[in-house]
Amino acid sequence: MRSIIPFVHQLEDSEAAQWCDALSEQLPECDIRQFCQLNSDEKSGATVAVVANPSPGDVAQLPNLKWVHSVWAGVEGMLASLAHMPFEIVRLIDPQLAQTMSEAVLAWVMYLHRDMPQYRQLQSASQWRQLPYTDPGDRHIVLLGLGALGQKSALRLVDNGFRVSGWSRSAKHMESVRCYSGEQQLSELLSEADIIVSLLPLTRDTESLMDRQFFRQVKTGAALINFGRGASVVEPDLLKALDQGQLSHAVLDVFAQEPLPPESPLWSHPGITLLPHISAPTSIATASPIVAANIIRYLSQGIIPESVDKSRGY
Repeated sequence: MRSIIPFVHQLEDSEAAQWCDALSEQLPECDIRQFCQLNSDEKSGATVAVVANPSPGDVAQLPNLKWVHSVWAGVEGMLASLAHMPFEIVRLIDPQLAQTMSEAVLAWVMYLHRDMPQYRQLQSASQWRQLPYTDPGDRHIVLLGLGALGQKSALRLVDNGFRVSGWSRSAKHMESVRCYSGEQQLSELLSEADIIVSLLPLTRDTESLMDRQFFRQVKTGAALINFGRGASVVEPDLLKALDQGQLSHAVLDVFAQEPLPPESPLWSHPGITLLPHISAPTSIATASPIVAANIIRYLSQGIIPESVDKSRGY
């Protein structure tokens, strides 16, 4: 009898079907089925599930889970609603995801580095004016978060000639990148950064991290890119920092509420570039073999992949 692997999600039907088809191809010995297709006995028999932003109520109907495999790198939503449950939570670690994120980081750092927001304003005013060029070696980029995504992004920026520093909660070491950790060293870095790139996960320590006090420590005229989590930014404090000239521009891909409400003042602020959470989408083609390999190892050897530390949030 084939093992039933529930796919628990809140995705569009077409995307959910793509995931099930891809996982079924990788796991022919398993029965991959959407949660809504399972009867009560099948729900009780499941010891592992694949999840994508699952409803807590649905997951609670799988009483014998040992672990769940998220198809996303971020799991803070699950931790907020499911951390009390006894099963382990495994997040996606996909080298392609790090590659995609590094591409986005480089693209939008270049957007700021080459003064694209200013040129857009000049175009709107029908002004033909060339701005002074700055060499990448004279631009200091600070990455907040040095996990797999942050390290790949940092090295890609180094390869393109930028001066790069990184900050993380725990001490890290990287060649060609100055690494810092701790609150005091964060303050020092903020005062030196020309462009700040946040790839931080959402934890108790990072929620509302970028507030009025944070922006007061930032070098005047620096720019911000937030590809981490929206709740790390206190939006009114960000707007004030932009209005006062403490920040020159912000590129935002993530928000505390998504989709961003039409009435949000972020939409119309001239110092903000908005993106609809597209910096690093998961690739079904590359992620499904990784998820499948982890499930095969568990079914054949009883090995659960490295799971999230629920106390730290990642």
